[in-house]
Amino acid sequence: MTDSEPWDYALLEQQLGHVFVTRRLCVTALTHKSWLNETQEVGRTDNERLEFLGDAVLSLCVSDLLMKRFPDRSEGELSKTRAVLVSEAGLARVATTLGLGEWIFLGRGEEQAGGRHRPSILADALEALVGSVFLDGGFPRAQAVAEHLFSRAVEDAEKGTRLDFKSRLQERSQARLQKTPTYTVVGEEGPEHAKRFLVAISLEGREYGRAHGRSKKEAEQNAAAVALSVLDEEEGSAPS
Repeated sequence: MTDSEPWDYALLEQQLGHVFVTRRLCVTALTHKSWLNETQEVGRTDNERLEFLGDAVLSLCVSDLLMKRFPDRSEGELSKTRAVLVSEAGLARVATTLGLGEWIFLGRGEEQAGGRHRPSILADALEALVGSVFLDGGFPRAQAVAEHLFSRAVEDAEKGTRLDFKSRLQERSQARLQKTPTYTVVGEEGPEHAKRFLVAISLEGREYGRAHGRSKKEAEQNAAAVALSVLDEEEGSAPS
């Protein structure tokens, strides 16, 4: 999204299930620091503070949702489920389903680098958006939005479906293509004690996504989440 476009978020609000009273909160939640660094717009802030707030709000909302849905599960089981749901991969998949990448204000360099599909940017924007809903409408509205956004993931957990994105993609690709995914480390960045790996995932020679992670395993999980979202979109748009 560019700043020259009108700020009409009716479709996004419909998908969220929340109409903003203070539209500026939504705009801030979708403003990546790369955009602000390039434009230097006075009075505009990036989404990092809202991301900080949204992280806490979302953790509470998801915890409450899991407590209600799984009254017999132990604290350990609930913690593991929540950790997967609010992981970068889990958040990025929800954000991709929401089409959130198309709404984010990005700098030109980040745009050209594929930032609209980068799991870390998508996850941060989703957290910021939940934070903005909390400020706009209070915890009940944030809770309702979180329940709406994470209903499918929680249903998977309720059915006992594995929340391991690599395993799910393996099963999906075998059923659909009779092929297994290929994971390739295509980049590394950062010092030895804080490295980030970039992994690309492909099926039958076609790349289905790439993602960063603090370890190769985490990057593979994040890339698998992106690939699952791509498959969801393709199957959803295929003629019946």
